[in-house]
Amino acid sequence: MATSPAPAPAPRTGKELIFDWEGKDRNGRVVRGEMRAGGEAAVNALLRRQGIMVTRVRKRRLSGGRAVGQKDLAIFTRQLAAMMKAGVPLLQSFDIVGRGATNPRLARLVNDIRSDIETGTSLSAAFRKHPLVFDSLYCNLVEAGEAGGILESLLDRLALYQEKTVAIKQKIKSALMYPVAVLIVAMIVISVIMIFVVPSFKSMFANFGASLPAPTLFVVAVSEFFVQWWWAMLAAGAAGAYFLRQSWRRSEKVQAFMDRALLRVPVFGGLVEKSVVARWTRTMSTLFAAGVPLVEALDSVGGAAGNSLYATATEQIQRDVSAGGSLTNAMQSAGLFPVMVLQMAAIGEESGSLDQMLAKAAEFYEEEVDQMVKGLSSLMEPFILVFLGGLIAAIVIAMYLPLFKMGAVV
Repeated sequence: MATSPAPAPAPRTGKELIFDWEGKDRNGRVVRGEMRAGGEAAVNALLRRQGIMVTRVRKRRLSGGRAVGQKDLAIFTRQLAAMMKAGVPLLQSFDIVGRGATNPRLARLVNDIRSDIETGTSLSAAFRKHPLVFDSLYCNLVEAGEAGGILESLLDRLALYQEKTVAIKQKIKSALMYPVAVLIVAMIVISVIMIFVVPSFKSMFANFGASLPAPTLFVVAVSEFFVQWWWAMLAAGAAGAYFLRQSWRRSEKVQAFMDRALLRVPVFGGLVEKSVVARWTRTMSTLFAAGVPLVEALDSVGGAAGNSLYATATEQIQRDVSAGGSLTNAMQSAGLFPVMVLQMAAIGEESGSLDQMLAKAAEFYEEEVDQMVKGLSSLMEPFILVFLGGLIAAIVIAMYLPLFKMGAVV
């Protein structure tokens, strides 16, 4: 039994599908393979011309799969860059990457792009047909690589950019994940105490025949509110979270307000600012090193930073540079960039190595983000545990105060 290498693809007719086939070659050996074709008849016809007696042809079923995320895109770009640097032809590279994709949606996307390239479409034009996955920055870099005959090195640089971007976002998420998870658990625990535990104490206190301490009365009142309105609180919380998410995504004013508020949050604001500066300088360095003119590069930089304040500032920087000003002066006028970034940009402009200086600034701030995440993780854990433990202890003490008072009287 053997596995046959994939035959040459059949002429493309309409929407192509992927078929798994099995048959016997001229020597009677069982062979298997896969083929992209317009239908089962085309698979049978092509295999017969190659001397294979087909015994089974089955269309491959692809499940829906998850949406193609930035991590999927980073892996795809790295694999494609590695294939091309190894001298593998472009169409064959797409075949290899498509077969190795674990996300069915990514596999279908790769197959669609391969089909477009097979008909003579350029790689950048094929990418531009899928704007939800490949943004303008990605397509512009690929187009610059094709025009300059340096597609392999551009894909390698783009893969590095994608990996750095994914890594810094993961660090921010890891810094926020622990406190958010602990706060959610704290809310659940407190809700359970208020709805189920405190009412049992309340029924016991009803037989005391004496006034309750103020802390106990407060906890009992909060418990009664929870018992009566828990469903409204849950619905309001879910509706508020949904409304905030939709407003953040659809309203530029809300997005600007939230982005500004994030930068002012104690401790976390510094982390967000450093991550935004790292992404801004990394994107600018990647585009400028690829030969994209400065004014055109600024078109993509603002959106890639991930903060509306920096996006607005980048638009003003682009206008200043277009009017003949230097990049350093324009960045300084924005009032958002640290002194070190401004100095590195000034040195880069004077020495003609702006891409290298911005890359060094990006590496510095990426390292700063990494160190801050490690510091926050070690700092937040005891603080949150003390806060949660203190809150629950206060509730417990408030409920046992009447018992202590009663014991003191006896």
